[in-house]
Amino acid sequence: MQVSGKVIVVTGGGAGIGREVVLELLKRGAKVAAVDLNVAGMAETATLAGAASDRLSQHDVNISNREVVMQLPKEVIAAHGQVDGLINVAGIIHKFKRVNDLDFADIERVVNVNLWGPLNLAKAFLPVFLERPEAHLAFVSSMGGYAPVPGQTIYGATKAAVKLLSEGLHSELMGTNVGVTTVFPGAVATGIAVNSGAITEKEIEAMGASKYKTTSAVVAGQNIVDGFERKAYRVFVGSDAKTMDVLTRLMPERAAAIIFKQMKNLLG
Repeated sequence: MQVSGKVIVVTGGGAGIGREVVLELLKRGAKVAAVDLNVAGMAETATLAGAASDRLSQHDVNISNREVVMQLPKEVIAAHGQVDGLINVAGIIHKFKRVNDLDFADIERVVNVNLWGPLNLAKAFLPVFLERPEAHLAFVSSMGGYAPVPGQTIYGATKAAVKLLSEGLHSELMGTNVGVTTVFPGAVATGIAVNSGAITEKEIEAMGASKYKTTSAVVAGQNIVDGFERKAYRVFVGSDAKTMDVLTRLMPERAAAIIFKQMKNLLG
């Protein structure tokens, strides 16, 4: 679906990959409804958009709040006159801890945002999209949704669920006017770890995590919008995501061992 002239909702639009998706959509002529709890971040996104910000609306919404999300389509239509697509980028990680050491409160917070958020959005927007001549959804899963990352097991479990939610919707919507894309980013240079409260900048530097090769958020945003426009079934962001996709299918235990070796320092 070519995005020029279309109205696309983007969650997580206040920072990181979500911000870059917003900016890329605006660059390609779309109208965008940015959704985030980070109001200051969304304002900064609007500033970065420059003159294109007149095609941008900002929505302070907690995607885990079902009642609020169910009203979002009306808000977007009120702002732009229609809505044609959704790219769910919003997500959080938890502290780098083993499941045995995680509090249930931390677990529930990640499940609420990462799983209930996309599900709430799907339920809210699908009835509207099915009435449009053409519509498309994209859900951001993760490399962690198919390759186990020690210390991020709950995060990975939610992203695996998002993978099946997205792919299941794709199957259910075959033969309709609505398409679905599933996105699998590898390591992307964003502030998700710090913004999620999982780790501090000093801790990242002390562990050497900043030395890991990452894909830039700008490139990730371009990749996602490219996949959205061509109605791709899957989009892999970064060479690590592509490589681990192959390894986890051919040699799953070996792939898990490789990731453990790279990540074990984060577990302490």
